[in-house]
Amino acid sequence: MATSATATAAAMAHATATAPATLAADVAPADGIHQQVPRERCGPAVQRLRDAYAIVPGAPIYRCEFGYYCLDAWREQGLPKEIADEYWTPASRVCLNRLFGFDAPARHDLRRLGWCEAAFDPVWTTEVLEDRGEHELARDFAGRSVLFFKGRRNGFMPEYVDHPVKDLATWERDVIWRLDPTTPERWKGFSDEVERAKAAAAAGRHVNLGVIGCYMFLRSLIGPSETLYVFHDAPELVHACMRQWLVLADAVATRWQEHLTLDEVFFAEDICYNKGPLVSPKMIREFLFPYYREFLQGVRRRQIDRSRKLHIQVDTDGDAVSVTDLYREIGCTMMSPCEVASGCDVVAIGKRWPDLALLGGIDKRILAAGKDAIDRELERIMPVMRARGGYIPTCDHGVPAEVKYEDYLHYRKRMLDYCG
Repeated sequence: MATSATATAAAMAHATATAPATLAADVAPADGIHQQVPRERCGPAVQRLRDAYAIVPGAPIYRCEFGYYCLDAWREQGLPKEIADEYWTPASRVCLNRLFGFDAPARHDLRRLGWCEAAFDPVWTTEVLEDRGEHELARDFAGRSVLFFKGRRNGFMPEYVDHPVKDLATWERDVIWRLDPTTPERWKGFSDEVERAKAAAAAGRHVNLGVIGCYMFLRSLIGPSETLYVFHDAPELVHACMRQWLVLADAVATRWQEHLTLDEVFFAEDICYNKGPLVSPKMIREFLFPYYREFLQGVRRRQIDRSRKLHIQVDTDGDAVSVTDLYREIGCTMMSPCEVASGCDVVAIGKRWPDLALLGGIDKRILAAGKDAIDRELERIMPVMRARGGYIPTCDHGVPAEVKYEDYLHYRKRMLDYCG
């Protein structure tokens, strides 16, 4: 069933409600909400992260990593066993920070708007649909039919066989009601998350709203290949999907902004491959940018601290250089993860766009090539980018299993020398 016109109208009305009145600057508390916490009250990790976003030349560099696909292999090479497969768990993060010299968390992430998949609520029931010997066809939480190795769900690239949206009928029957922002179930636990976010803001941490990007949203609904055709073949379907993306994103952002000032909106987009964008700039401007602009206008209008700069980060694999100017049209201030194999050289990008912050850019293939190759690459990149500022070095995606644990330890030791 489709979301009712009344429910949609109510969500939009709530999303466009006037934000709490901004207090006068001379009386607004420096609580991270009404005013940013002064630098001298922040820990060194927060100071490093702020300097990265502000593109401060020569500043010490914030130290972190994009992620890992190598932990199973590394355990056999000496990785401490207390680091779980879910490396983002608190215990694993503490161990990784100590082992690799990472900074303490300086960013607080607000979720509820999806990531690689749309923010469905309710999600689909997961179940095995078909036994295929060594493989099994299963339906996942996002309504996709996926071919997995039997009994395994992680550690490899799955093969997507089918997606839930094929036309307006399947969109309205199976999907749109799962993206309704007015259902009470969607907001379970929200008040507790707000209190944690307020505490993070009071410590000066960077408050970041993560949002599935418009293209990634369509891809999760329709499929990687099918999405490439639907812009031409069924434009009305694209706009129907994007209207509901805006309804949900606007409503969720509004709820967060009733309590917090955002420092950043992070769009998980993945709109590029190794030769450029998957759809043309003309289609991006026609089908995606109107919804991005309306969403971001609402976010800016609702900010409690309206003097705060709102950073916009766009995350896309592939040749991000080809879309950098394009996404700067909607206010992009940071690009990630700068995939080197697709032509993203952070030194060249940094020179071309001196006011653009960058994250990523360390070639996973060079991390796998040994200590000498690592040393040469860091010597090429790090002195230049440290002098420029505005750079957070990480692997240009999750660290793959081809990287030896011993070589990664060497990489981290050398990186600490450069980061200061």
